[in-house]
This record gives sequence, C-alpha cells and structure tokens, in this order.
Amino acid sequence: MTHQITIKPSGHTYQVAEGETILTGAIDAGVNLPYGCRNGACGACKGKVLAGEIDHGDYQSSALSDAEKAEGLALFCCAKALSDVEIECREVSALNAIKPRILPVRVQSMEKLSHDVMALFLKLPSNERMQFMAGQYVEFLLKDGKRRAFSLANAPHNDEFLELHLRLVPGGAFTEYVFNEMQEKAILRLEGPFGSFYLREDSQKPIIFVAGGTGFAPIKGIIEHALHKNIDREMVLYWGAKTLEDLYMPNLPQAWAQMHPHFKFVPVLSEPLATDQWNGRTGFVHQAVLDDFADLNAYQVYCCGAPAMIEAALTTFKAQGLPSDEFFSDAFTYANPVPKV
Repeated sequence: MTHQITIKPSGHTYQVAEGETILTGAIDAGVNLPYGCRNGACGACKGKVLAGEIDHGDYQSSALSDAEKAEGLALFCCAKALSDVEIECREVSALNAIKPRILPVRVQSMEKLSHDVMALFLKLPSNERMQFMAGQYVEFLLKDGKRRAFSLANAPHNDEFLELHLRLVPGGAFTEYVFNEMQEKAILRLEGPFGSFYLREDSQKPIIFVAGGTGFAPIKGIIEHALHKNIDREMVLYWGAKTLEDLYMPNLPQAWAQMHPHFKFVPVLSEPLATDQWNGRTGFVHQAVLDDFADLNAYQVYCCGAPAMIEAALTTFKAQGLPSDEFFSDAFTYANPVPKV
C-alpha cells in the first residue's frame, strides 16, 4: 500500500510506502525537503500537516514540542503517512540534481588530528565521483545493519578523497574500531550524500558560523567552498571546544583569517586547563556570538555540533533578532538505524 504526499505551495506529489517516513519517500522520489539528522533530533525537517493522518513516530521533544504538534507541525524524518497527506514545507532547489547512492570506499589514509579526533581520507572506485554540496554528510553501512553518520569535511572542488573527522566515542563500536583496529586500504560501504546543510549562495548577508567540536568538519567544507568561489560576504567562525587540545586544527582557520580580510576566526574554550595558558574567549560558544552581536537580524547563521548546543543557539539567536529562516543547522546524532533495502 502507498499513500500520496502533496507538498504546498509547490504542488509537487510523490508516493510513500506503508511504514516509510515522509522524508525517506521524498529522498527516494528525488523531492528535496530540508533535513539534517534524519533521527528526530535537529528539527530541520519540521513542517505542517495540512490534511490527512500521520503517525508522528519517535523523536526528541526538544525538536518538536507538544504545542507545535497541536499546531499541526511534524518532523518529516519520523512521521509516517496513514492516509494521503498534504503538507506545507519549503523545498530545497539546490539539491535537485543530487540523489544519495551506495558506494564502496577504500581507506586511503588516516591522520590523527588530536588525542581523540581522526581524519579519514576515503577513495572511491577509480571511475566514480560523489556529487555533493559542501556541508552534507554520508552514512557508513555496517555489517550489523546499523549506520553511522559523519559530515564531509572537504569541499566539492577538492573531491579526490572524501574527508571525514571522527571523534572517538568511548564504548562506541565503530569509532573504537577506527581508532584501534582499522588499517589503511580497508574497504567500507557508505551511502550519501545526505542533508540540507549547505551554503545559501543566493544571499548576500554576512555569515556567522558556529561549530562545536567536530562540528567544525562540515563548516570547514562550506568555508573552503566559499573561499574557492571567491564569495566575499563577511564571515566569522566561532569554534567552541572544552580545552586547547580539543581545538584540533586551529592553524587552518587562522590561515584563512590571515589570507582573507573578510574572514574572522574566534576560538572559544569552555573549560581551559591551566596548562593551556589560554588568554582567549571562554564559556559557551553560542554566548560568545550573543556577546558580539546585539542584533542578529541582518545575518545568516550556520551551526553544527551537539543538539543541545544547536537548540540553545537557535532559541537565543532568535531572541536577539535572527530570522528563523536564516538559521541552518546540522545536529550530530546517531544515524537512522534502518538500512535501505
């Protein structure tokens, strides 16, 4: 059994299978709804149900409140159609030509960037290239049927290898394997690209980037893409970490700032050690932005990191004047555990 999804205001339609989420059906049909984590945590895929019956599915309450549900809002990465459904949601035209694919990759090289961050450089088969937009992510398909999602840290113009930044999660089966067992030339399977976290190039607004930990990875790709295309909008990167060693590649944004007058870098440590001899900014990274910008109405914000950081940033930035539709985020959560058949 299938149900028809109709999108307003575009009028586009597509079919979803019984038990399939509204977002998964859209991805399979080449319809580009905005989304991030695909796991009910980030809220990027939130939209309104205008008609029809849905099952909201499992999601985090921080991404969809009871009040929002009462207003007819839903997270399309979790919601499943129980009848034909009409939804109201903006579509992402820039993704029109890109559909996720499953591909094998070989581990070309591994570079330990800090005590708990590893850079992986992955090689696609010789006759393949992955088309993607800077800031999107891929999912590894594991043998037990689970998935693990990681953002691409390279820009599309530099696509000989796919670059990922993995933080070691104690007890995490996949990252423990990467850090302790995996060797160069290992073969993995992944699917991608996913996500609508990418630079909106049709805007001329100045940009504030906010990264927490390895949330720097997709933002690195976006900034490198912008600099490669000579986009001269004012840009400032706030990168938050606990201690100095957690700021795992500070020389790169420092070099961007030296080479490009319209780019500024502000590192922020929340718990600097005495041995760090840190004289820079301290506290929460989103608070540093609030301290520096009394009015965010004229800006775009691109934010990547833990869901709690993104939620705090969105709430406080909106209170300080940021339009809701100028906040773009990618929450680092577990990937959707259900593999495609």
